[in-house]
Amino acid sequence: MSKVTATRARPLSPHLTVYRWPITMTMSILHRVTGGALYFGTLLVAWWLVAAAASESYFEFVNSIFGSWIGRLILFGYTWALVHHLLGGVRHLVWDTGAGLEKHTASRIAWATVAGSVVLTVLIWFAGYAARGF
Repeated sequence: MSKVTATRARPLSPHLTVYRWPITMTMSILHRVTGGALYFGTLLVAWWLVAAAASESYFEFVNSIFGSWIGRLILFGYTWALVHHLLGGVRHLVWDTGAGLEKHTASRIAWATVAGSVVLTVLIWFAGYAARGF
């Protein structure tokens, strides 16, 4: 048998463009990504606190950055990462009890994590703007 015939007969493994990631795998990866994003966001919160302790002019400078549209977008993303990571941690805590480990249930909980993180983030920002008076 020639080398060409032997390599053609082997099955090819699925490529990323063909393979559909299960929602539980996606949430696992996203949980790690949001954990990493929390490091960056916490540095921003620490910067804001240091500015508040330093001087009024420096605090106004940092506040103006966070108050810009890009700053608010970053803070919105930080809020979502925080809520999503929290809900992912609760999901893992439920799994640690032995509940929800069936494939269908785990997928439903993963989708609930996505929906819950989006809804809670919007509610947090809505409550913040309502308390501030828009």
